[in-house]
Amino acid sequence: MARGRIRARIRRSHLYTFACLRPSTVEGDEPHPIQGPGYSRRVHCNASHMHKKKPLKYSSNYISTTRYNVITFLPKAFFEQFRRVANIYFLVAAICSLFEFSPFSPTSMIAPLAFVLGVSMAKEAVEDWRRFIQDLKVNARKVSVHKGGGVFGRKQWRKIRVGDVVKVEKDKFFPADLLLLSSSYEDGLCYVETMNLDGETNLKVKRSLEVTLPLDSDKSFKDFAGEIRCEDPNPSLYTFVGNLEYDRQIYPLDPSQILLRDSKLRNTAYIYGVVVFAGQDSKVMQNSTKSPSKRSSVEKKMDRIIYVLLATLLAVSIISSMGFFIQTKYQMPDWWYLEPQSPQSCYDPAQAATSGFCHFVTALMLYGYLIPISLYVSIEVVKFLQAIFINQDINMYDEESGTPAQARTSNLNEELGQVDTILSDKTGTLTCNQMDFLKCSIAGTAFGVRSSEVEIAAAKQMAIDPAEQESVASSRLGASEIGLERVVTLADEQGPKPSIKGFSFEDSRLMGGNWMRESNADMILLFLRILAVCHAAIPEVNEETGDITYEAESPDEIAFLVAAREFGFEFVRRTQSSVFVRERYPSSGNPVEREYKILNLLDFTSKRKRMSVIVRDEHGQIMLMCKGADSIIFERLAKNGRTYEESTTRHLNEYGEAGLRTLALAYKPLDEAEYTAWNNEFVKAKTSIGVNREAMLEKVSDVMERELILVGATAVEDKLQKGVPQCIDKLAQAGLKIWVLTGDKMETAINIGFACSLLRQGMKQICISAMNSDANPDVKKTSLLFVTHQAVKEDISMQITNASQMIKLEKDPHAAFALIIDGKSLTYALEDDMKHQFLRLAVDCASVICCRVSPKQKALVTRLVKEGTGKTTLAIGDGANDVGMIQEADIGVGISGVEGMQAVMASDFAIAQFRFLERLLVVHGHWCYKRITNMICYFFYKNIAFGLTFFYFEAVTGFSGQSIYDDWYMILFNVFVTSIPVISLGVFEQDVSSEICLQFPALYQQGPRNLFFNWYKILGMMFNGLIASVIIFSFNVLLFAEQAFRRGGQTADMAVVGTTMFTCIVWVVNCQIALSMSHFTWFQHIFIWGSVAFWYLSLFIYGMLSPMYTGNVYQILVEVLGPSISYWWIILVVTVTCNLFYFVHISIERCFFPMDHHIIQEIKYSRKDVEDRHMWTRERSKARQKTKIGFTARVEAKIRNLRGKLQKKQSILITNNAAASPRSRREERP
Repeated sequence: MARGRIRARIRRSHLYTFACLRPSTVEGDEPHPIQGPGYSRRVHCNASHMHKKKPLKYSSNYISTTRYNVITFLPKAFFEQFRRVANIYFLVAAICSLFEFSPFSPTSMIAPLAFVLGVSMAKEAVEDWRRFIQDLKVNARKVSVHKGGGVFGRKQWRKIRVGDVVKVEKDKFFPADLLLLSSSYEDGLCYVETMNLDGETNLKVKRSLEVTLPLDSDKSFKDFAGEIRCEDPNPSLYTFVGNLEYDRQIYPLDPSQILLRDSKLRNTAYIYGVVVFAGQDSKVMQNSTKSPSKRSSVEKKMDRIIYVLLATLLAVSIISSMGFFIQTKYQMPDWWYLEPQSPQSCYDPAQAATSGFCHFVTALMLYGYLIPISLYVSIEVVKFLQAIFINQDINMYDEESGTPAQARTSNLNEELGQVDTILSDKTGTLTCNQMDFLKCSIAGTAFGVRSSEVEIAAAKQMAIDPAEQESVASSRLGASEIGLERVVTLADEQGPKPSIKGFSFEDSRLMGGNWMRESNADMILLFLRILAVCHAAIPEVNEETGDITYEAESPDEIAFLVAAREFGFEFVRRTQSSVFVRERYPSSGNPVEREYKILNLLDFTSKRKRMSVIVRDEHGQIMLMCKGADSIIFERLAKNGRTYEESTTRHLNEYGEAGLRTLALAYKPLDEAEYTAWNNEFVKAKTSIGVNREAMLEKVSDVMERELILVGATAVEDKLQKGVPQCIDKLAQAGLKIWVLTGDKMETAINIGFACSLLRQGMKQICISAMNSDANPDVKKTSLLFVTHQAVKEDISMQITNASQMIKLEKDPHAAFALIIDGKSLTYALEDDMKHQFLRLAVDCASVICCRVSPKQKALVTRLVKEGTGKTTLAIGDGANDVGMIQEADIGVGISGVEGMQAVMASDFAIAQFRFLERLLVVHGHWCYKRITNMICYFFYKNIAFGLTFFYFEAVTGFSGQSIYDDWYMILFNVFVTSIPVISLGVFEQDVSSEICLQFPALYQQGPRNLFFNWYKILGMMFNGLIASVIIFSFNVLLFAEQAFRRGGQTADMAVVGTTMFTCIVWVVNCQIALSMSHFTWFQHIFIWGSVAFWYLSLFIYGMLSPMYTGNVYQILVEVLGPSISYWWIILVVTVTCNLFYFVHISIERCFFPMDHHIIQEIKYSRKDVEDRHMWTRERSKARQKTKIGFTARVEAKIRNLRGKLQKKQSILITNNAAASPRSRREERP
């Protein structure tokens, strides 16, 4: 509380020129015309009870991200299940089984369907229950709410109503969209972090109306009342129109008074606000979309295969019914011994057409085993178990936060292996929002020897990559020539990171006061003073330790202040008009505290891209200190201020290549008369009232910020999350495209692009930005807004066209392009008549960065990529502003960071760090894709092999509609004896280990290229099933048809033939699955051979039951089949013959047409990876997709550049030598 009182004495609004534009007197402002459609909302402040009845009853603050509730679960879940065409077929078949013409009992048809639907719906319920629990946690958060009589009490978020007055404390989230009434600062300012909404790390300054400033304590709300009339709920985060009627006056409201849900209060002890929009009406929830029901591309294609099988089923049934029609009409009259005692229409020769139709329905049910009823439920079980393995993967567990990976839905496991494009947020996803002062350039001299993370990663890649080493050796380039030897050495010698947060600088020339020995010590002194004085930060002293920490709008400012302190210039306190800096010099033992009077502060905005302070030092000298983007500062330099411009520019380019964020520093000395004249104009502009106030301030400020003298530049490292550059490099080698969608400004996004190696020096940047209509007075004056809109749209279209043409005309095969576009331009680029043109350009570029985009635009870009390319997209983010794109993408991944859980709740998969995305895709994605696709193909194989035997039997028995198998055999077939082995295939199969997946990232492309689920593979497995069915049926019929089966001379009846044939099928399909596996564990052996044993055990137990239940199967294994040698012989012959074809096929494929994983398997089997490490490493370097992003591509580009320079030098030397030789010969002549 003591800290709050100290800070409250500073009127923070006096520090800002542009951030708080409302003048001190607002009563003269005109209220907004609130009327008409879209402006019907009325909020009674401090009277939430008035909003419990219509017409003022608004949404509560309860939110839900679940797909179902108690009422909608059954209808919605059934709808989801019957979206699968196979389930519709089996429902119809189950209904038909109730009629007399059914070949099967109702139990054998209804029980499997009920089991399949029950398991699938139970899985959906469990996954949605998890979302419900996470919603409960958010809704159960508490905040202080005015209960009445000036008393505040804690209340859950879900119980907050529109009109409630709430008190939010420092570092807490706002529970709803609030109108700011007052804060702990006496002028009603507060700082808000909106990273969860727009991804920006800079704090936003909000300011209440002056009329509500007295409402600064709990007691002051005892009799508070007012009415807000404003716009209706809408998704626009940056606009708000409304009026506050208070104390018989009407005051206009704008976005600077609105605090949005899920943003966080920073650097302010507390605020009071009134709820304007709650729950689903809040702007962040308006930007979200309903939780979609996603289906993987494999499952969608599986539906098409089911259609093919249904068409096959219909064709076979038609053929069978036509055969039965012919038999009934022409042959049944002669079969007097088959005549039924009471003729029915289904068997009446006089009604042959009706008989044919009845048999058609019977055939649809009889041949229904062509459609695998257990396929869906087996896939559900396998995906559920795969999700458990993802959740339990220790390599995706974040020890720092104690957070494991989480597969929130298992429907999309195989989709992880088919991703083509990743769309990523920046802040909190790629970066951890920590700035470290790393390097600087002062008076043309570069300081700082520590390497950035990007330099270290690229250097290590260079040092360990043998392919590149060979390339370098062939060009006779040493590591010292490449300039990376020093970086690698430093990377090894640096050891642990320094413990000083925000300061990673190392250079003895500046540290410990050694800077005073430098030749340009006067410029270094000025540089350090600019760092310590030119800012708007507030120091906070820890009363226990005496340590000073800083709170600022930007983490950059904190890094600068920490650096200044370490250099001996410590910012210690601020008053209303002064900044105090404690300066330490080696020559004097004690530090000197100097006062710098702040005359004016021209704060930083995204439009200005610079900030300045005008100060008066202790000697009375007036000086302007300025820092900003180098492009902005350089164009404002005086002729005599460009002494160090060339060398500073070179250093800035080097810092940019190292992935660092840079700012240029400059100053301007002022005399008293010059400053007084300017200040008069400045005060006049600042106190003006009207729409031109901001333009007037900008104009006056621009006059002052001219004729600057360059001092130097800073380079800070926006700390990436651990492993981000390596992860992006690996994903790029796996052939994935990466887009960055961020709410940050373009300069920040570009810096991060360099840090992540999405951008690099030499990459041609295509920057698309909308025309600035403010710069065109003619456009500004026109009243035809459509003309302005059309002009901007045509300009953007022209930029896109020119960029596309430039890419087409590019002849360098190594040329790389990066597309960078801002949110305003994106608004036009996403319109229907331009979006496909924009997408074509984006696809042609190596990397795409979209800046200043809203949550809605993120979702629209994701939809465009998904629908426009027709390929699988993955969106990853950590904040509420990422929910839209996470839900829109084929796969949504949430980062379970510190900024709320909205992204996680909306996601399909959740991870703690971006780096875990590499393992999630390259390992688990690859495995899940191959497991699921092989499993599906195997299902179709085994069901065709089984189902066609019904048709063959029908064909040789006069299309009688009789099943050759017992009903219980068929239940066992789909549910136990063949489904359990396939589950082991889907859960435990590995073509290569996880380490190999990471070492050979190109293996991932087997998924996006769909090598294991194309029509060639699918039809090939179906054909294999067809061959197996023919062999199984023909061998059994040939064996049993015309010879004795038992020693006593008895022939085989239908039960014997059917049981033997079924046993052959069990052996054939289980041996086939064993042949198809590459990786065996004891689980597979138990499931495969245990299923065969289970069949014999079931047959034994079933045969022991009473003949009332078993009929002709009674004691069939013990008394009939077991003692017969023919039974065991036919099983062996059929099993070997059926699998021989498949064995030959896979042998030819592996020997003559090997795939990547086949080669790796052979290398591992022959232990070449151990015996010949050079060969193994060379194969690893080959197993990556050609890419133009990532630090590997960066190193390759640098090598090409240096090789070109070397060749150029060699050609010059050759030319010089050739020119010198004639001269030497002439000189040798007498």
